[in-house]
Amino acid sequence: MKKILVFAIALTALSLSSCKSFLDVKPEGTPTADTYFTNDAQAENAIKAIYGPFYDGDDAYGREIYWEQCAGNMMVPGRTRGYSGLFTLNYDGDFDPLKNVWNCFTKLSARANWIIDALLEKQKVTPLTEVESRSLGEAYFMRAFFHFTLAYRYGCGTQGIPAVKWEQVREETGSVYNYQIPPQQATVMDNYKMIIEDFDAALPLIKSVNDYDKDNVGRACKEAAVAMKARVYSYWATWDKSKWSDVKACVDELETTYKRDLLPSYSEIFSEEFTNWFGPEYCFSIPSTGGVGAVRAGVEFTGACLENKGWGVYNGWGQFKPTLDAYEELAKDNIKGERNERLTRSILEYGDEFVFPTASDLKEVKTWRFYSESDVETGFQINKYMPAFAHADFINAGYVNESGGGWPTTRTNFTIIRFADCLLLRAEANLHLGNADAAKADINRVRERSHLEPVTKVSWENIYHERYAELAFEPVCDHLGDLKRWAVSGEPEIKAIAIKELESHPRARHYSGTLPDGTFKEGYRGDPDGTWEPGPYLDFQSPAPVWADYKICFPYPSDEITKAAGALKQNPGY
Repeated sequence: MKKILVFAIALTALSLSSCKSFLDVKPEGTPTADTYFTNDAQAENAIKAIYGPFYDGDDAYGREIYWEQCAGNMMVPGRTRGYSGLFTLNYDGDFDPLKNVWNCFTKLSARANWIIDALLEKQKVTPLTEVESRSLGEAYFMRAFFHFTLAYRYGCGTQGIPAVKWEQVREETGSVYNYQIPPQQATVMDNYKMIIEDFDAALPLIKSVNDYDKDNVGRACKEAAVAMKARVYSYWATWDKSKWSDVKACVDELETTYKRDLLPSYSEIFSEEFTNWFGPEYCFSIPSTGGVGAVRAGVEFTGACLENKGWGVYNGWGQFKPTLDAYEELAKDNIKGERNERLTRSILEYGDEFVFPTASDLKEVKTWRFYSESDVETGFQINKYMPAFAHADFINAGYVNESGGGWPTTRTNFTIIRFADCLLLRAEANLHLGNADAAKADINRVRERSHLEPVTKVSWENIYHERYAELAFEPVCDHLGDLKRWAVSGEPEIKAIAIKELESHPRARHYSGTLPDGTFKEGYRGDPDGTWEPGPYLDFQSPAPVWADYKICFPYPSDEITKAAGALKQNPGY
């Protein structure tokens, strides 16, 4: 089954070795169809060079984009905490995580632009091969994906973000794009229109996930394009509520045309086994291979969530930790004191059992009881990505990266968007459209999969809770993005809920507790049998987070404003 992700491994290898040789934002000379795209291998290499870098390395989905999620109350930074303004809504565009994501995605957008422009030029002279045509579709898809990720984070109803289609400039002027800063769109809705056009352009050129062979599954697929359109429309609806009808139409299409459905088991979504990865719930993911050979392949978030130093066995980083708020939100679905499946699958709490190697040679595993012994402690650990660590000799078995914890990636099909996410978007759309029964049906479909009691009457609080609990610690689903769009334009009930969370201080467990013998020990965190009382997460008590609608946007990096010489306007409020 390892052949399934030969493609993903190749993406990473190429991104590390060769992308700068021909895909710089300002290439040496002017790359053209007749100087580069002369065979299928070159088309493949060009596409590989835009897949890998957006998750391999810190700059984007490796790690940097996750810090901003600590502005809600779902998770907090366990170690690196130098971006306090990022966690308290006191934004600075020059914070490294924001700046690095901006730089990474703008460069990758330029690469996608170049591929599209070059292949369309070649197509004027000779028909594209099957591989070239697919590569063109993937370039459209990835340009849309990068564009959207920047647009909803930096754009608003009164000002869009810089964006351009190189092929359109060539058509209008007869010249190649001159690599200057793209024109800033009038509103983010103009960006969203361009993004939808690109996903639509990709659709006829890429395959359904079920039509890719085992060596190519994981590429951009039709299901991914339609699912991402639903997500784009849901953000567009922040400024134009008529777009909720488009959200519904996209999810209907996923269900009827592309036969998307829920997996029977919630836990199966986070399986480390390749055979479970591309089932009916799959729409798009970052297929992380973890420990295949010497190549690090995948997002580091999964290993960065593991306890720092990994109890002396394998070095996790302890970077992101669940809060007491998250635990209590998921625990709302408990019945008669029994923890529900989504809670147990998502969060390890003190004393919970899990399987992990016995010693640093990794040869054998045992059942551990969770405790923490280093860094900021919340009393919890993210559990969704732990299955890969439960295998004896997990590095040689191919489940975890062999770097000794220096880059702790695991074999994980890391979700970008899945069908449950889309069902909840459709539920939200139906509630906006006055179809409460349809909204209730989609919510209960998601709940029943996890053996939860159905809701009898749907409310905006249900929408908030289900997106929180179902998608917890899947950062590309973007809980913070949900909070911001609800805070700006949500119905009064969910608007109040979102602002309350945005302005809250996350809560954790106290550092102190009572041991089983009744002894109280200050600062003691090593005994899973201790009892613990809820307390605030104290790192960022001042200044308190204060929400204002302009904070739906991040500020642009200051050097981007300077370099643009007036062509890029800073976002309002900054």
